[in-house]
Amino acid sequence: MSPAHSSTALDDDVYGAPVLVEPEIRRLDGAVREASVAPFAPPVRHGSLADLPFDNAAAAPDAVVLSRKTADGGWRDVTAEAFAAEVLAVAKGLIAEGLTPGDRIAVMARTVYEWTVLDFAAWAAGLVTVPVYPTSSVFQVRWILHDSGAVALITETSGQAAALGPELPHLPDLRRVWTMDKGHVDALADAGAHLPDAEVEVRRGMLVPDTLATLVYTSGTTGRPKGCALTHGNFFAGVDNAIELLYPVFRARTGEEASVLLFLPMSHVFGRMVAVACVRARVRLGHAPSLAAEDLLPDLASFRPTCLLTIPYMLEKVFNSARAKAESGGRAATFDRAVSVARRYGEALEERQAGTGPGPSRSLKAARALYDPLIYRRIRNAMGGRVRYAICGGSPLGRRLGAFYAGAGIEIFEGYGLTETTGASTVTPPLKPRLGTVGWPLPGTRIRIAADGEILLAGGHVLRGYWDPQAGGVVPAAPDGWLPTGDIGELDDEGYLTITGRKKELIITAGGKSVAPAPLENWLRSHPLISQVMVVGDNRPYVSALVTLDPDGIAHWRRMNGRHPVPPELVADDGELLAIVQRAVDEANRMLSRPESIRRFTVLPADFTEEAGHLTPSMKLRREAILRDFAQEVEQLYG
Repeated sequence: MSPAHSSTALDDDVYGAPVLVEPEIRRLDGAVREASVAPFAPPVRHGSLADLPFDNAAAAPDAVVLSRKTADGGWRDVTAEAFAAEVLAVAKGLIAEGLTPGDRIAVMARTVYEWTVLDFAAWAAGLVTVPVYPTSSVFQVRWILHDSGAVALITETSGQAAALGPELPHLPDLRRVWTMDKGHVDALADAGAHLPDAEVEVRRGMLVPDTLATLVYTSGTTGRPKGCALTHGNFFAGVDNAIELLYPVFRARTGEEASVLLFLPMSHVFGRMVAVACVRARVRLGHAPSLAAEDLLPDLASFRPTCLLTIPYMLEKVFNSARAKAESGGRAATFDRAVSVARRYGEALEERQAGTGPGPSRSLKAARALYDPLIYRRIRNAMGGRVRYAICGGSPLGRRLGAFYAGAGIEIFEGYGLTETTGASTVTPPLKPRLGTVGWPLPGTRIRIAADGEILLAGGHVLRGYWDPQAGGVVPAAPDGWLPTGDIGELDDEGYLTITGRKKELIITAGGKSVAPAPLENWLRSHPLISQVMVVGDNRPYVSALVTLDPDGIAHWRRMNGRHPVPPELVADDGELLAIVQRAVDEANRMLSRPESIRRFTVLPADFTEEAGHLTPSMKLRREAILRDFAQEVEQLYG
């Protein structure tokens, strides 16, 4: 065995200097097949997530643990003591309404303050929460409610509840439907006011780390969603080790308050994991319900987070929007020079941390200082002005964009994980990042690369199993301790993981060439005029692509080139625009062999959307749906 390096979350001021801890590496036939990092945090042997609000209230009652958005767009701070009191009141209300330990309660809402209150209140009442995306179709909601056996549902809006009205006769287990915008969360608190606090204490006392905490249904990109049964212990294993590893986020070493504005869906396990981590570490947490720029930008400006939870798509949009604004102001050349400087600066930082270089030179530092007020600070200000870190997952970010943000003053902690692993399984180690990878195993995690390249995971954060009411509850998902992920990847000599694609998405051309579509798609998607790309070619003579264009990028391009706006369906016929996309494809093809390269592409008249069924809520492609709806366009690529 030979070691790689990892880092702990030990705070310089409180715990002493951060150190590097060497994980174990296993090789087979010269290739790295396994990497593991020992846990940084001891396993939780007693209690549950339900205890966290009450533990915080006892330890630091006046600490601000959340901020609640007000009607005028401001924020009202919530102390640990006040949050615990609210959780207790709602938990008593759920008990008063007749919900019993182990009952499933579904929550269908955007990323709002009430989500976190209900999560902890349900746990305190001994219940199991079932998140439902508010964008889900009625059929999807009905399936999740029926499969989980949910006895209660809390929706954000009256419209969501009304849409489910015709389905209620088909959901015999569902006894209660409450709605946030009708004040039902407050009504729950009032309903339980007569109960003694001891009722909740008894329920909490029944919970142990192995108790089921939540059923999180997969997005169903390849079939019907499956309920992942995650325990309180699964969350503790992931959250506690993430807090220790990502010490810059959760244990600020300066006088600046650490804070996270959560705007990704709470229905996704990634968002839930970070919300729990913030409560666990008493990092101020805020909720932003809308991803629309006109809503999110004011929230960022008023909340001013130090860390964001995001996905590559959003970081790409921020970058492309900044580039478009610079071009509109006649500063495109300045912006491009600043990008080059930031990337070189980020790469130099990486080399210094890896011990392979001296770090940024004096001239590079001077160039960065020159461009900071002109370019980089403007980008940071668009994110609220105080952002120093971003936790990024969902798909690979890419080396170029990661280096740019590092050079611009925002450190990206890239990670990889599944619903089945309670969120993250790998993450960038703060003391030794490697751009273009998804980092090392999260402490307490083991990674194995199977003979066919599939990534296997093991650790305390791996789910207990899949929910199957026909089989009487939970069916083990990893009976031998190793969870097959369906993802294809590689471990390098120091244990950094690179994701190369999905096992089921591998394209095998008629000539027998295997092609992983994700790297090509991610590369092209970073182009400012391109929104989405889906590579096709299974059992075909060559590889092709379906391309959609970014409306904001196209509008900017037309303005800058003196073009009049045209209907979306006519944009794809613009010869000059097609030539730009062709150049982007040619650039991507230079990374590949001839059999792997994209020979033909077509630009679709409309973007892929979640509403049309082409994207999951976390922006992943629903390939089968796209192939079905654009079958004619695919055939024309091979005509």
